[in-house]
Amino acid sequence: MKVHLIGIGGTGMASLAGLLSESGHIVSGSDGKIYPPMSDLLADLKVKIFEGYEASHIAAAKPDLVIIGNVIRRENPEAQEAINSGVEYTSMPVAISSLYLKDRTPLVITGTHGKTTISSLVAWLVKSCDFDPGYLIGGISRNFNKNYAVGKDNYFIIEGDEYDTAFFDKGPKFLHYRPQAVIISSIEFDHGDIYSDIDQILKSFRRLVEIVPPDGVIIANGDDPNVSEVVKNSACRVITYGKNPGNTYYPKNVRLLESSVRFEISNIKGYFEMKMWGEHNILNAVGSIAMLTECGMPSEKLAKGLSTFTGVRRRQEIVHEAKGVTIIDDFAHHPTAVKKTIESVRQRFGARRLWAIFEPRSNTSRRNFFQNEYSEAFSEADRILIAHPYRENDIPAHERLDVEKIASSLHRMGKDAHSISSTENIVEYVMRGVDHGDIILVMSNGAFDGITSKLAEGLKCRRIINNRSEITPSRVPK
Repeated sequence: MKVHLIGIGGTGMASLAGLLSESGHIVSGSDGKIYPPMSDLLADLKVKIFEGYEASHIAAAKPDLVIIGNVIRRENPEAQEAINSGVEYTSMPVAISSLYLKDRTPLVITGTHGKTTISSLVAWLVKSCDFDPGYLIGGISRNFNKNYAVGKDNYFIIEGDEYDTAFFDKGPKFLHYRPQAVIISSIEFDHGDIYSDIDQILKSFRRLVEIVPPDGVIIANGDDPNVSEVVKNSACRVITYGKNPGNTYYPKNVRLLESSVRFEISNIKGYFEMKMWGEHNILNAVGSIAMLTECGMPSEKLAKGLSTFTGVRRRQEIVHEAKGVTIIDDFAHHPTAVKKTIESVRQRFGARRLWAIFEPRSNTSRRNFFQNEYSEAFSEADRILIAHPYRENDIPAHERLDVEKIASSLHRMGKDAHSISSTENIVEYVMRGVDHGDIILVMSNGAFDGITSKLAEGLKCRRIINNRSEITPSRVPK
């Protein structure tokens, strides 16, 4: 079958292109500028890419099926041509459901935070239990070195979020994924461009709970009151996990070792060890193991799988080390994720000076929904540099996140914090003040103008003498 994807450059759509290619379909797609790692993935797949969106692309591709991504708007000329031409068209979630989830056992990972890490871990743990699962994940698993697989066995692990499906289907994506087992890791306000308040988000999660069959299971974070609220009328079993002993599964006897974390889990024999840091990652592991324990998988193999899990790209990923300086790349953008990521890095690296560099890029983080929360989120960093919101002029001034106000608030807390307008100026400021032993943590849910590579290149050109940069900060670039 010939399949054409409109908006192929996004993580989900490019990964679906991988599934389709692996299944033997002929795949083409269209998008604007596509960035790594998805551009590399599509190049490896040898997918025909049309630049931009034009009605003529449909006739050129001659597809049997068109899949329209959720970033595509109703007025898109290529989408309109697909609809008007009579060719079969659908959304990404419906395509995944009909082609890869039917007659399988979908394990759906949901929640505001931790979906990609948990999905990657669950897929690896299932693999460690001698299955060949299918999976579709929102980040590149370092164990698999990719984020999709058709798989040969019944299990299919999929990251499910509450964002809308397409311009012609405004329901949440996760409602299409035929959930047999679900993890709900957390529920907070997010996606402010489509949800007006937390009640609307809770409504979406209640709808998810309603479609889990009676013989299914929900693994719920029992420490989260929003999660507890949405699962209370579930028709299926609800198993709780969290840090508190009132949950079915909780971590105990946690020990921080030199290069790993060791802990036990209530109601499971033996101990578990992993190379991820931070309390939130311990809970991610507990939730993953709880799900698969409820699916009947043996604890010994789960423990071995956890010990060999190497994480996900752009989740506390060390991307460069030179001259005593470590650069870490992370996807955090919600203030809760920013806070937990900083805490985790602090736990791992101790008293080393920590730079936190943040780009407000998501539709929620660019707006002022969390104006006050961001100040608290950065409180454990030593130096904070906040970029201006991505495409800030697209956001009305009265709705826009005020990064200068955040920097001023952090100053009043005694922090060295600045808002800086351009990537080049951020790199310049860092290079003027970087010291031997520093940790540079970069957080954005996008490319951030290639800032990690620019920082790495800057370190190559910067001499550090007597544990200090040759040049010290004399001014803050704007």
